[in-house]
Amino acid sequence: MSYRYIGNKTRLLPILLDSFQKAVPTGATVADLMCGTASVSEALAQSGYRVIASDLMTFSAHHARVRLCIPEDPTFKEVGIGSYRNILDYLNQLRPIEGHFFKEYSPDGQPGNGQKPRKYFSSPNAAHIDAITAQLNDWVANGVLSEPENSLLRHDLVLASNRVANIAGTYGHHRSKWGNGSLSRLELRPTIFMRKQRIDHIVYQGPAEEIAPLVKADLCYIDPPYMKRQYAANYHIIETIARGDAPEAVGVSGLRPWRDQYSDFCSKVKIRNAFRSIFDSVECDQFMISYSEDGLLSEEQLLDLFSEVGEVTLEKFPFMRFRSNAGGQGGTVMEYLFHIKR
Repeated sequence: MSYRYIGNKTRLLPILLDSFQKAVPTGATVADLMCGTASVSEALAQSGYRVIASDLMTFSAHHARVRLCIPEDPTFKEVGIGSYRNILDYLNQLRPIEGHFFKEYSPDGQPGNGQKPRKYFSSPNAAHIDAITAQLNDWVANGVLSEPENSLLRHDLVLASNRVANIAGTYGHHRSKWGNGSLSRLELRPTIFMRKQRIDHIVYQGPAEEIAPLVKADLCYIDPPYMKRQYAANYHIIETIARGDAPEAVGVSGLRPWRDQYSDFCSKVKIRNAFRSIFDSVECDQFMISYSEDGLLSEEQLLDLFSEVGEVTLEKFPFMRFRSNAGGQGGTVMEYLFHIKR
């Protein structure tokens, strides 16, 4: 993936895979209930596991479908333009449209709520996002894109947008000055599909607590938010790109209304019952849970909570803190990996 994502586990994959492989054999079913960019899900699939991935965010569901369920270039037969590469060339050459992104997130736009123009994207790139979004929405409305094809093109657009976004880390706010690469031309690039040992994976979208009753797995991996910071607010721009809608842009930063994607795992009051809801409803006897010493709950509180479910063991290892900008705290933090056996 080409953008930084809070809690991304790419650098921890060797440790995680080693722990998974010790817990369940290759070929087992592993659920990744908060899959994010789906880097862990993809690594599991490439290691021969069957994966059930889910996430609250639309862009995460697109990433997961692409990384788990598309083994090769789709044909895009119904679109009638030709191959996947032809589709990308066509979208890259669309004439710009001064639509939602131009209006709300470019310096030449005029936000609907009267705020000063925002600088998330250059004006040409914002208008290009609008043009591509309009074309994808038209193809969907006319029934010529399959779900995997739609997810692939939205996935490609999210990645292309991230490469030119004028942000320091997350999308909580834009930079006041143009950052490196933000004035480059937005360009869709082809996804490279890696051959997987199996493609009988499943992708869901929704809160983990609501998806859990649908899941039957040998191991359930849970990587929840650690802090009060809500993903839906910090990644509102790419959620809008992934959905292809044009919601009201609220406040100085132009946030989309995101309360429908509020996570109880970001609440110190609600997090325990959110965990219990998953444990009580998922059909699974083993759990691996990532957490951090910087999180809302302490190591002792987590051990007490997880001991309600079964036998708990804990691994600890140092990890670099997420920094959304150069002035962030930085340094290392102790990362936890809890293993629960009912």
